[in-house]
Amino acid sequence: MDRLEDQLTADFYDYEALLSDDERKILLGAREFMTTEIKPLVNEYWAKGEFPHELIGKFRGAGLTALSYEGYGEHPAAVSNLLTGMLAMEMTRTDASVATFFGVHNGLAMYSIYAGGSQEQRDRWLPAMAAMDKIGAFAMTEPLGGSDVAGGMRTTAQRDGDTWVLNGAKKWIGNATFADYVVVWARDLGDNQVKGFVVEKGTPGFVAEKIEGKIAFRIVENAEITLTDVRVPEANRLQDINSFRDVAEILRATRGGVAWQALGVMVAAYELALAYAKEREQFGRPIARFQMVQDKLVQSLGNITASWGMLVQLARLQDAGIFRDEHSSLAKAFVTSRMREVVAWAREIFGGNGIVLGYDVARFFADAEAIYSFEGTREMNTLIVGKAITGESAFV
Repeated sequence: MDRLEDQLTADFYDYEALLSDDERKILLGAREFMTTEIKPLVNEYWAKGEFPHELIGKFRGAGLTALSYEGYGEHPAAVSNLLTGMLAMEMTRTDASVATFFGVHNGLAMYSIYAGGSQEQRDRWLPAMAAMDKIGAFAMTEPLGGSDVAGGMRTTAQRDGDTWVLNGAKKWIGNATFADYVVVWARDLGDNQVKGFVVEKGTPGFVAEKIEGKIAFRIVENAEITLTDVRVPEANRLQDINSFRDVAEILRATRGGVAWQALGVMVAAYELALAYAKEREQFGRPIARFQMVQDKLVQSLGNITASWGMLVQLARLQDAGIFRDEHSSLAKAFVTSRMREVVAWAREIFGGNGIVLGYDVARFFADAEAIYSFEGTREMNTLIVGKAITGESAFV
């Protein structure tokens, strides 16, 4: 493929050139897969508020799973965080819901096992998950706890011989209605520390009910989970997770991934608005010739370019093993805020057509609100960065 012909119009500073030739082939393969196999499905299922289960089979042959987990995916070695981030951007550029389904499975669930499980546990669960023969979910957020879940987790785990008994509730858990493995986080009543448990599909006492009526991420099957005396063997407790500090290591990486998703939404909205402005005529000429339309497009491109640069450096810090909570928090807070601006400008350029699903931009406009909120609100991430730069905690 010719590089210039495949370059995104939103990649104004040519950030894709930072990838190696092999990495770029993977990215372009993902771009083709998402465009040809996934994009035709999304508006129909977004409108219905249903998950298209056939796309699991499509992903199964795409070779995109477990690229970051050496020894478990099809790739011979773990790829860079830069490629991982750009893949998240690329998937979201097609659809944020589908990207989230994949991110929950391939990121949150698999990474929890990869980073927090023993070698035996990794070998037991990850091969089937890498092949997408088994689907994962990640259950952290609770009905009465979001940003404060670290210190106020209400779901409990009590040891009983060689088993653990889980009780409590979780909310907004993506994939949970059909997942084979759900990583459930609970507070150990013995030492008051957070621990992780892999609850397998069909375990008695585990109930996942789909949340209806969402205006964003309508394809994602978010669930409210209740756990009533759910018995899990000690062999299913993630052996290297002993406190919330260990969990925070997982969340640090995934928070950066959400920022890449926000970039994908911006890229999609900008590309749609740019193409529309070139073809939509008013007063006898394309609206792309109007100064105020060009202003919105240029501001959007500026937001994209600045965000992309921040995320490139974040990926470099990750690859070097020196990135910290405040690095991913700043990226999440900044990029999602810029995303909100871009989707609003894009919808304005579409005028009334901007609220019609068939023009696509409405879907990105709505889905942006979910990305803005999860993995830590802007305010919470701001306080993390604020503490880092001032040395003073403003948390109440």
